[in-house]
Amino acid sequence: MSQAVELEVPPTAPGKTWTGRQVVILLVIGVGALMVSLTQSLLVPVMSELAVDLNTGSDGIAWLLTSTLLVGAVAVPAFGRLGDLYGTRRMVLVALSALVAGSLICALSDTLAWMIVGRAVVGLSVAVVPLSISLIGVTLPKEHAGSGIAVISAMLGVGGALGLPLAGVIAEYADYHVLFWICVAGGILAIPGIVLLVPEPVRSAKGRMDLAGTALLGGGILALLLPLAQGDSWGWGSGRTIGLFVAAAVLLVAFVLFELRIKSPLVDVRTTARPALLLTNVASLFVGFALFATLIGTATYVQAPAATGYGFGKSILVGGLCMLPGGIIMLLLSPVSAKLKPRIALIVGSLIIAVGFLSRIWLTGSLWEVVLGATIAGAGTGIAYAAMPGLIIHAAPRSELAAANGLNALFRSVGSSLASALGGAILAAKTIDLGGHALPSLGAYQLLFAICAGAAILAAALAVFIPTHSATADAAFPEE
Repeated sequence: MSQAVELEVPPTAPGKTWTGRQVVILLVIGVGALMVSLTQSLLVPVMSELAVDLNTGSDGIAWLLTSTLLVGAVAVPAFGRLGDLYGTRRMVLVALSALVAGSLICALSDTLAWMIVGRAVVGLSVAVVPLSISLIGVTLPKEHAGSGIAVISAMLGVGGALGLPLAGVIAEYADYHVLFWICVAGGILAIPGIVLLVPEPVRSAKGRMDLAGTALLGGGILALLLPLAQGDSWGWGSGRTIGLFVAAAVLLVAFVLFELRIKSPLVDVRTTARPALLLTNVASLFVGFALFATLIGTATYVQAPAATGYGFGKSILVGGLCMLPGGIIMLLLSPVSAKLKPRIALIVGSLIIAVGFLSRIWLTGSLWEVVLGATIAGAGTGIAYAAMPGLIIHAAPRSELAAANGLNALFRSVGSSLASALGGAILAAKTIDLGGHALPSLGAYQLLFAICAGAAILAAALAVFIPTHSATADAAFPEE
């Protein structure tokens, strides 16, 4: 883990207002982060339309999401290290270029194979958000860096919440290819702004790219996430699923042992084991779990027929719009983390998430109650997500900041994958028969919400044990 920058923050008087240039820098970097986060939810509402148009089944269509997930999981830590070695800004531009190229392939494609290729290329862009967090942290003055980081962090949730209603509108009034053209346009808008306005910070990391470590970590992550994504169709007890889980364990253990022995590791395991970093990363896994469960447990819930006893029979568009207040509140409340100590913000945010999911268990009678619960969970997610980079920047060395943020993003990705696998299994296992169709029961959703509340409480509990004075002498920002 290394940050390619030397954090020399210009001395500025406390409370100094934002300059126009600083606002524009945050805006152009934020647009890139928002477009990348949008890509992770845009396709969900149009999956059935894609299946018909591409003449394939649900297994084939699932690869449009799985390919992005797998490539992104490998790209995030690799791009973090490359950012440390060769420049964070440079790697943000490379990742955004992948977003444009991959989205362009999809926009021009009418076959499943090329669509999967395009989505795999888009997976490289997942590294934009953690890289942008590092870039903001070293580009803006220290008194504004916290708020800027909070806004970029919130884009992870905001993009997911905005993507669903946007895709719902496109699904009802236009061709789904428009979704990909939107991503192309957003990437093209962000790239020149970053080139012209955002300086490349001075690199302080030394060494070379750890290709062997990248291969071991990438192989281990692929072996872990692939069965999580395909377990329902393969069977959780199948030899292929179990074999990949075993391979993941072996490869990840080998990766840790290998990283401990080399001078220029992809991930500095000793640094990662610092309590502040380790506890933050594990907590982020649980928060990532809860966020993704919000996506799969709200829109489909609202769209379910009223005959299920809980659904409202609403359209794709309405289902997506129910996520919109949560996305807006994430963005509005994310700066709250900058006003609080990061550890306190993570605790508070996680507990608010738990309250939101607990309300979803009991408040089922009307649409506004569903929206309220999802919005409360979104508020907590915005605060918690924005707190994590603050904890990392006080514990990771300045020469390892980009990779530290990348590793944190990887933990969130694993949490989301676990939510997808476990949530999908629960919704498929606890069903009711409605006109010959098996639909998730209310009990299935309530169980999912209870698990999410428990995950959020675990995240808060872990945050309690993060050292109060976690800043270290070699940290990016030594003083908390």
